[in-house]
Amino acid sequence: MPALHSGIKRTDTGARLRRRPPGRPGSRGTIMKTSYNGVAVPGDGKGIGYEGGALKVPDNPIIPFIEGDGTGRDIWKASRRVFDAAVEKAYGGKRRVAWFEVFAGEKAFNTFKQWLPDETVDAARDFRVSIKGPLTTPVGGGIRSLNVALRQILDLYACVRPVRYFQGVPSPVREPEKMDVVIFRENTEDVYIGIEWKSGTPEVKKLLEFLNKEMLSGGKKQIRMDSGVGIKPISPFGTKRLVRRAIQYALAHKRPLVTLVHKGNIQKFTEGAFRDWGYELAVEEFRAETVTERESWILGNLEKNPELTVEQNAAMIEPGLEQATEEFKKAIYAEVKRTLDAIESSHGKGQWKKKLMVNDRIADSVFQQMLLRPNEYSVLATPNLNGDYLSDACAAQVGGLGIAPGSNIGDGYGVFEATHGTAPKYADKDVINPSSVMLSGAMMFEFMGWKEAAKLIEDGIAKTIQQKRVTYDLERLMTGGTKLGTSAFASAIIENMVGLAAGR
Repeated sequence: MPALHSGIKRTDTGARLRRRPPGRPGSRGTIMKTSYNGVAVPGDGKGIGYEGGALKVPDNPIIPFIEGDGTGRDIWKASRRVFDAAVEKAYGGKRRVAWFEVFAGEKAFNTFKQWLPDETVDAARDFRVSIKGPLTTPVGGGIRSLNVALRQILDLYACVRPVRYFQGVPSPVREPEKMDVVIFRENTEDVYIGIEWKSGTPEVKKLLEFLNKEMLSGGKKQIRMDSGVGIKPISPFGTKRLVRRAIQYALAHKRPLVTLVHKGNIQKFTEGAFRDWGYELAVEEFRAETVTERESWILGNLEKNPELTVEQNAAMIEPGLEQATEEFKKAIYAEVKRTLDAIESSHGKGQWKKKLMVNDRIADSVFQQMLLRPNEYSVLATPNLNGDYLSDACAAQVGGLGIAPGSNIGDGYGVFEATHGTAPKYADKDVINPSSVMLSGAMMFEFMGWKEAAKLIEDGIAKTIQQKRVTYDLERLMTGGTKLGTSAFASAIIENMVGLAAGR
């Protein structure tokens, strides 16, 4: 699916996406300009293409970067050194990145009087893979988060947040090493779509009168007329493409479980539907590779007792079935029979234990389990708001957002980013932990198929932390740590990557 229409479209940053003039041909027929925001495209690089559902990455890809606001300046300088060193050590000079600066946030506003210039979005689209530091969210003027704007404009529908523990990182929990999950957060729907009306405005009054008098007429529920109102859309299209990507990731990385996280016990037609559509997708598109938790109960019951009837099996998977209505009983009996008819031959006799399990959990329960039993989870697929909360809560257990990477992925597009804020009071002081951007770069290289460079970055950071050579945010919580500035931390990582590369 194209990330953008070719015509005119308004964004919630107030920018207008224009038809682009013809430029030079890029990889696989992509038309690129010779410059963006007045900056010439690097002549020593080539654009990344997309063909047959896969990226086509040259040995010298042009990768746009947004330096970021506040501490982004320090973080980016350090991270770029690590990226270049990792690529050099991994491929012996046969590959290199042609970095290309584009602009967003304060730097863009100061130069172009726009927070997110059109040509920055064009570059992210045309070159397909980009990376950015933290950006300011402007206050006032109706301008929403620039991060959200980029995701919506480029249709980056999956926010992917791996959360793992690096040995030696101070943690508020006793067993942080049990945390190793990858969160797939739907990125374009839910309350983050940004459709809302302010309390007391004529627009919200009109909406509330319609809801109360038309949609809720005759019922007990009414919305207070002084309310502000936001819309929470969740669609089968948005849900299924997110869950599809989560399942594909789990299968590719040999992870055992995908959990659909939702609040469907309360929000039945949005988050409850997210759960249902997720299961539908798993069964429809990944039947041979997956088993749902409920299907595993049915198959497991029959394996323990081959003489079990459909009715007996149904009673075992649905507590209290004997008190249910006849209609409900028949529905559960039909479910058991349908499951056995469909997959007993392919998944029975223990074969289901080798399949990818797909289950679901209520959101508040998952928050608790991430503290108590995080090792029971692996890949989580969530609606937008739940995923936002959950990814930060998980990151807090393994060192915080300073070492939490993130990416925003669409079909053929990826924007990789720091997950923390701009911390302007620390800007230009060379003290901030750059690991979030560095690990996001590792995710970027893996996305490009440069897995050797990605692993060098991750292993270099891990070894440096184990040596207790860390930035102040970690050193102050360690015993016997050595405090390094941002640039010195990068140098230590590069030093360790050299040793790791030599040892291979």
